[in-house]
Amino acid sequence: MSLPRPQSPDTFRIALVCLGNICRSPIADVVVNRRIAEAHLDGLVHADSYGTAGWHAGKQMDPRSAAILDAKGYDSTRHRARQIDAASAASYDLVLAMDADNARDLRDLGVPDERLRLLRDFDPTPGDGVVPDPYYGGDDGFRAVLEMVERSAGGLIAALEDEVVRT
Repeated sequence: MSLPRPQSPDTFRIALVCLGNICRSPIADVVVNRRIAEAHLDGLVHADSYGTAGWHAGKQMDPRSAAILDAKGYDSTRHRARQIDAASAASYDLVLAMDADNARDLRDLGVPDERLRLLRDFDPTPGDGVVPDPYYGGDDGFRAVLEMVERSAGGLIAALEDEVVRT
């Protein structure tokens, strides 16, 4: 999958976005940043997470998200929720939404289609393309989100290695 052209020659910036920035996008943030480091891209690629709504701004991720990450050896401690706005969104080369509603909200903020994708566009088994919101469910939903994010992160890193590193 082709990536948009970076706005800066130094760093390719990625925003990972869900609704409240306490479940899906924080999981994606932690996983993608680990994969960036493992691929030795941390000087070339930077990823952050946001929510389209500000209800949880300043709070830690949902304890169930943290527990699922911690159980797999990820560090869930640094996250604090924040809301994306038009200025923030404009500073990213690639904005990855968790579902179609998030993508619509991001379009409403002015994110152009060439910079906007669903995270699962990078999943080798994307299904319906949605990372479902596990907030109102049990632990199985959080585990499923982590599995989807890990697969998608692998595809994203492969695309970054193919396109960002080469340029």
